[in-house]
Amino acid sequence: MFETIAWISLGIAFFCSIVIAVDIVRHPQKMGVMNIVWPVTALYGSVFALWAYFRIGRKKAKDAQQSMSEEEHKRMMKEAKEHPKPSQTGVAASHCGAGCALGDVVADFAVFGFALTLWGSDLWASFVIDYILAWLLGIGFQYFTIAPMRGISGWEGIWAAIKADTFSITAWQLGMYGWMLLTYFVIFPHPHLQPNQAGYWFMMQFAMIAGFFTAYPMNYILVKTGLKEAMA
Repeated sequence: MFETIAWISLGIAFFCSIVIAVDIVRHPQKMGVMNIVWPVTALYGSVFALWAYFRIGRKKAKDAQQSMSEEEHKRMMKEAKEHPKPSQTGVAASHCGAGCALGDVVADFAVFGFALTLWGSDLWASFVIDYILAWLLGIGFQYFTIAPMRGISGWEGIWAAIKADTFSITAWQLGMYGWMLLTYFVIFPHPHLQPNQAGYWFMMQFAMIAGFFTAYPMNYILVKTGLKEAMA
């Protein structure tokens, strides 16, 4: 029964991701990196991510953007930094969430496939590799957000992305690791779930959602202080 529920949940999430991807092909996002972030977000956010895309993301497509003067844009961005809206904070958090999601898939299958362990446990090995990959991918996503919005490039853009995403990634991983520890030691202590089981990724969906909630307050602070750009 658990595996059946897991497959249903994963199937719905994949369907939502495909729907978003198809719509993005027809209506590309103005911020190019979001063409990847939105479908990836649906892999764990499922129907909520689908709703958020059509409620928030769709308005940020190239063909949906209304023209505005430079003064209006500056005023809007100033207001966003002073009082970030929930939608702006959520979209900011989704950047590192996409990096975490992709990093998890690669890291967890690598740990499982190569039977990697750290301190005698595959869990700690996955934690370390997850964080490294999530950090690298998150910085990449953040770079392609900050660089075009601030008109910077090279090391300046990379350093800005590092400052913006390191705290966010760490906050996200804390929530995600918390759920993974609960799954590993309490919910499925023996036998442990493995990446070749649907139930593993079903639990990972919950872990990613937990990560979103722990990263949300941090992203509010990062946007408000100007370290992250508000996707106004």
